[in-house]
Amino acid sequence: MDSFDIPKQADDLFCFGVYTASHAINRAYSPHLKKLGLTYPQYITLTLLWERDGQKINTLAQKLEMETSTLTPLVKRLENLGHVTRSRSQTDGRAVEVFLTEQGVALKHKAPEITSCMSEQTGLDKSELQKLQTLLFRLRDGLNGGR
Repeated sequence: MDSFDIPKQADDLFCFGVYTASHAINRAYSPHLKKLGLTYPQYITLTLLWERDGQKINTLAQKLEMETSTLTPLVKRLENLGHVTRSRSQTDGRAVEVFLTEQGVALKHKAPEITSCMSEQTGLDKSELQKLQTLLFRLRDGLNGGR
């Protein structure tokens, strides 16, 4: 492994770049999601349900790298908004599964427009965004010990 120079200022820390970029992403998504009455974490959770409906809270929490105690109130808010329902698993009575409602499914049709606007707003082309995505996942996996 290469040795790195000790950073002298915040701009030299990769974590500072990731941290500030994350906040910029949240701010940029905000006006798009506000029209839908969603927060960014709610939108990402719905995105996972659009991929596969009927997931257990624990499964969603693992994918989002959240604690179930953090995700459960978020899902309850989505339920109060009418986008999802929660029910006990038929196979494991201890587990709670989350299902999209018709209203939640209908929101999926707005996602491509949001993704398109956000992609354009980055100023990066498709190839650059794909490389960035690959690097971010490598960064995440490295920090998680390769899991």
